[in-house]
Amino acid sequence: MNERSKQFLIKRPAGGQWRRAPFSVFVAIAVLTGAAAPSGRPPPDAPRYATLKTAPVNARIGPGEDYKALWTFQAKGVPVQIIEETEDWRRVCDPEGGVAWVRARALDARRTVIRMKPTDLPMRRRPADDAKIGAVLAGRATAALAECKRGWCRISVDHASGWVRQGEVWGTVETRQCR
Repeated sequence: MNERSKQFLIKRPAGGQWRRAPFSVFVAIAVLTGAAAPSGRPPPDAPRYATLKTAPVNARIGPGEDYKALWTFQAKGVPVQIIEETEDWRRVCDPEGGVAWVRARALDARRTVIRMKPTDLPMRRRPADDAKIGAVLAGRATAALAECKRGWCRISVDHASGWVRQGEVWGTVETRQCR
């Protein structure tokens, strides 16, 4: 994970370093403590997108308050992709590729997208490269997603709306975004 680019989404735990432990470490801890693996299942309409409806939101290593917080999402409106779920928890992939568990009640089914590049993105008046620019989505900004068709997505932010190429924003691809 690129810590610098995650600053808009998360707060690093005090004194912590961003590192991923090998899977064998988690297996050893589970065996030694008698902990069971999370009993999550892929969502029935998986993968699907949701939006953080509150902030701050703790992103945890497992589905429960007893699991360690890996980071804290600091902004609401950020799109995430749900890749696994339990009754009260959702395992999500964030725009930077981080995977963690969050409470289901912290998510909203309304769709948003995010411009991951730092450069501004022209929002066109119709879904065509030669269409006039009606507004601009700032780099690293989120927008509401209305629809996608034929490689274009209609988005809105504040009172402006327009069309952008599907690959220019994160939160539109219907295949799994994280591994």
